[in-house]
Amino acid sequence: MSNLHSKTDTRLGLAITLAVAAFLIGPVVLSILAGLTKNYFVGISSGLTLRWVGQVLDLYDGTIWRSLIVAALTLAVCLLAGVPAAWVLTLHRGRLARAFEELLTLPVAVPGLATALALIISWGMVHGLRTSTLFIVIGHVLFTLPFMVRSARASMTGAGLAVLDEAAATLGASRLQRFLTIVVPNARPGILTGGLTVLTLSIGEFNLTWLLHTPLTQTLPVGLADSYASMRLEVASAYTLVFLLMLMPLLVGLQWLAGLDARRAAAGRRA
Repeated sequence: MSNLHSKTDTRLGLAITLAVAAFLIGPVVLSILAGLTKNYFVGISSGLTLRWVGQVLDLYDGTIWRSLIVAALTLAVCLLAGVPAAWVLTLHRGRLARAFEELLTLPVAVPGLATALALIISWGMVHGLRTSTLFIVIGHVLFTLPFMVRSARASMTGAGLAVLDEAAATLGASRLQRFLTIVVPNARPGILTGGLTVLTLSIGEFNLTWLLHTPLTQTLPVGLADSYASMRLEVASAYTLVFLLMLMPLLVGLQWLAGLDARRAAAGRRA
C-alpha cells in the first residue's frame, strides 16, 4: 500500500513539474519561433528567416552593448562595496548593523520607479550625470547591492569566518590580509551567487532604467519595450531571442563556476 502511495506521489509530482515547466517555458519557445518566422500570423508554414534578428542587431545593437557595460560596472561596484559591507555586518551584529542592513534593502522594498524618481530629484541636476550611462549604473547598484550583501554574508556566517579571523589576528595578520586571504576565498560560493544575481538583475532591469534612461542611453529591456511598441511582433520576438542568446551563456558560465567552486570545497573537506 505504501509503495502504491509512493508511486502516486511521484507521478503527481512529475505531472506538476511538467505542467509548471510547460507554463514557464512554452511562451518563451513560442516567442522564439515568432522571431524566426517570416509571418507570425501565418505561422511556421510561412517559412523561417533570420531577417528580424538582423533588423534587431542593426537597430538596437547599442542597447545590447550598453546593457553589458552597465551590468559589468554594476557588478564591479557591488563587489567592491558589497563584500566588505557583508563582512562588517557579519562581525558586528548590533542594533546599528541591523538598521544599516534594513536601509540597504529599502530600494528593493519600494517600487523601482520611486527609487528612480528620488535619484532624478537628488542628482538629476548634476552636470552631465543625467544623460550619462553612469546614472543608470547608480540606480542598478542601489537595486542589486542588497542581494550581493545578503548572499555574501550568508556564506561568511555559515563558514564561521569570524573565528578564523580572530585566530589570524592573534598571529599578527593585518586586517586587509585577513580579508583577502581568509574571508574572500572562504566566502567565494556566496560571492559567486551574489554576482550571478547582480548580473541577471542588472541586465533584465526595466522599471528603474525606464525612468533613468535618455534616448541615447537605452538598455536592452528598454529597447525591447520600444520594439514591442513601435515594430512588428516578429521584430519584438527576435529581440527576445537576442536577449536570451546574450544572457544564457553568461548564466551557464557563472553556474559552472559556482559548481566548480562547490566541488573544490567538497573535495577539500573530504581530504
